[in-house]
Amino acid sequence: QVQLVESGGGLVQPGGSLRLSCAASGSIFSDYDMTWYRQAPGKQRELVATITRTGSTNYADSVKGRFTISRDNAKNTVYLQMNSLKPEDTAVYYCNARRSVLGVPRDYWGQGTQVTVSS
Repeated sequence: QVQLVESGGGLVQPGGSLRLSCAASGSIFSDYDMTWYRQAPGKQRELVATITRTGSTNYADSVKGRFTISRDNAKNTVYLQMNSLKPEDTAVYYCNARRSVLGVPRDYWGQGTQVTVSS
């Protein structure tokens, strides 16, 4: 089992930047695919960016070219660098860790961190 703690959220003006961090503990971090999700008020949770155990990345179309996901296995941490932020990026951002055990995916979630983009 893995525990996840997000940090780095806050209030930023449109066009600004933030870097989110998700620190993992309790298991072998490098065994997990890591994903950032977000959920805006009244909307469903959506995938933002994924980085696999091998370092492959995938992004939602809405953030391509603006957001960058990375991981540091030595620090058991995944990051989300967010540039050129827009008001529509306002949401609670959640960190997810996924590992398949005997073919069954197991998901673990952090508590979320609020990102607000507003002037």
